Amino acid sequence: MDEVAYIFRVKISRNHSKKLLSLSRENYFKKVLEWFNMLSYRPMDTPIIKGDALSNRMSPETPEQKAQMSRISHAGAVGSLMYAMLCTRPNICFAVSLVSRYQFDPGLAHWKAIRRIMSDKSLKSTLF
Repeated sequence: MDEVAYIFRVKISRNHSKKLLSLSRENYFKKVLEWFNMLSYRPMDTPIIKGDALSNRMSPETPEQKAQMSRISHAGAVGSLMYAMLCTRPNICFAVSLVSRYQFDPGLAHWKAIRRIMSDKSLKSTLF
């Protein structure tokens, strides 16, 4: 029987000489970044800025802000990041937990935090 190459759409790579095993979801990451128009964004060193504080006060207040945020799939982005962090990207876990707290009424600052997570260098390095 041959070695398994994929399981649950997770690519399994082995380097027997170095005794390394790696898991990758390249295709999934690429689809998510394409879906949210993030492929062209510059990679960031960290998924969140030190001292970056998100709060409920950053939720939209004016009708224009609410209309702008209604066009953004905040919950879809958070869900996609949660799926990505399982097994293959635990380094974004803390940042995803921060942005997931504001799914009820997300504001532009919450969306910018999500875009930074999606621009994380470790996530983008698997694609390019």
